[in-house]
Amino acid sequence: MYDMNTAKKEAATKPKRKMSPYLIIVLSFLSVIIIGALLLSLPFAKQEGATLSFLDALFIATSAVTITGLSPIHNISITLSLFGKIVLGFLVQIGGLGVITLSVFVMILIGMKIGISERVLLQTNLNSPSLGGVVKLIKNIVLFTLIIELIGFIVNLFVFIPLFPLPKAIGISLFHAVSSFNNAGFDLLGDSSLVNYQNNTLLLLNTAMMIMIGGIGFIAIKDIITKRSLKKLSIHTKIVIKVDIFLWLIGTFVIKLAQIGGESTSWLTAFFMSVSARTAGFAAEKIANFHSLSILMLICLMFIGGSPSSTAGGIKTTTLYTLTKSMISYGLGKPTTTYNRVIDQESKNKAFLLLFTALSGVVLGTALLLIFDNLTIGRALFEAVSALSNVGLTVGTTPTLSWASKIVLVVLMFAGRVGPLTIMSLMNRDWYKIGAHPVDYLEEKIIIG
Repeated sequence: MYDMNTAKKEAATKPKRKMSPYLIIVLSFLSVIIIGALLLSLPFAKQEGATLSFLDALFIATSAVTITGLSPIHNISITLSLFGKIVLGFLVQIGGLGVITLSVFVMILIGMKIGISERVLLQTNLNSPSLGGVVKLIKNIVLFTLIIELIGFIVNLFVFIPLFPLPKAIGISLFHAVSSFNNAGFDLLGDSSLVNYQNNTLLLLNTAMMIMIGGIGFIAIKDIITKRSLKKLSIHTKIVIKVDIFLWLIGTFVIKLAQIGGESTSWLTAFFMSVSARTAGFAAEKIANFHSLSILMLICLMFIGGSPSSTAGGIKTTTLYTLTKSMISYGLGKPTTTYNRVIDQESKNKAFLLLFTALSGVVLGTALLLIFDNLTIGRALFEAVSALSNVGLTVGTTPTLSWASKIVLVVLMFAGRVGPLTIMSLMNRDWYKIGAHPVDYLEEKIIIG
């Protein structure tokens, strides 16, 4: 007879369904954004006489946690108080390292055991290829981040101490180091980013170097430090280095050559803008003065972004590499190979899915901006790509947008930071059933083209 005891036994033996790691990642970022917005809305977070609506506070908090850098106000330095600037700096740091990463690091510090659930969550959050070594990777990530930011801070002091009183110079140097390494794009230097410092070679090179290191990705950085030989590097690291160098060079040459005959741009500025567009958001020159070809180049660089497990956004360098390799191999009628290895079908599927979702987000975001505000398609497209790719570059459009367009950008920034693939994975209710395929279907060839 089927009684209550039998039912309880069955319930006890039935595996419990845990919360999806993808949902945890989304909720963790959302929680920090809301807390940040509330803190920035406090009266003492603003300077005397300055105003900041809750929507603008939410926009800034989202931009900081998603390490974007877009701002609905012209000058953060004269709007936020010291408390507000400290909050903003912490939001950038949390967003760059990741809420999950910092949470687990705190657990490690206080001696808590890191279980399999936390390791799976870390693997998902860091895009790590395996569970092995993720806890050690967390320690290395935090330590490496602090060391690089400390070096950047010290170099920045040589730039800002002669220009500002010592306490202010220290604050600006520290904030700029954190913002640079985390590819955030926020600064406390006024309403023109680094335009007034375009001839300061030390500042531009130091900022560019920190952006590049932050955008390479922690997995690749660890590989470079431990292997110390180009031949011994993993395929992932080789791909990242190859694509990064190509994009930095092609961006520099296109921007420099496009500006000939118009608003002249130095090689240093062209290089800096090529680096910053993926995806830091600092500007060493007014983008509104750029040639249309330069702006197109910036849009392409923003859309591609940095590398996996980095502080950068965009579709990532490895995605571009996989897409390019797949198309070339298809045209040649050959398998998709790289470094004598076949790129697996799942990686190619993810690359094309990421491309499709990112393009869809850009098109939808651009369309909504055109609906809600009187913008040219070029300005709307630039703003949408900058938000979704977590870049922060703007042609001066952001502070002039309506509340509806600001909400559109908030959603784009959030989607870009947690990742289109993570958002798509939220629909998978059977994420915990690994390799479960209860039904086999017959294949059908669809007529394409």
